[in-house]
Amino acid sequence: MKTKKETPQISAADFPALRDFLRGYFHQDFADEYGSAKGAAEQFRQDADEAQREALAEEWLRFLARMRGQPLGAINHALASLGSACILSQSDVDGVSKVLQA
Repeated sequence: MKTKKETPQISAADFPALRDFLRGYFHQDFADEYGSAKGAAEQFRQDADEAQREALAEEWLRFLARMRGQPLGAINHALASLGSACILSQSDVDGVSKVLQA
């Protein structure tokens, strides 16, 4: 019998830089303002200082590691709990990852 994998608990206290990024860039008008999730991440990289970019990159990787093996819906739910107002596709997640790790 296969058991359902438990969804990890995601807390804003554990991901303050990610929460700030999501609230500031993944708001309800992000598509109109940035064109895509990747575009929002690119704009963040232009707006942020080095410490902010490094903090977000580290937290994004840690978030993805914690969510590894979870369905995309669970990832989007966790992002929404941190302040995201958009629903990401897998290609969005990959694009944001590429930009943040640049």
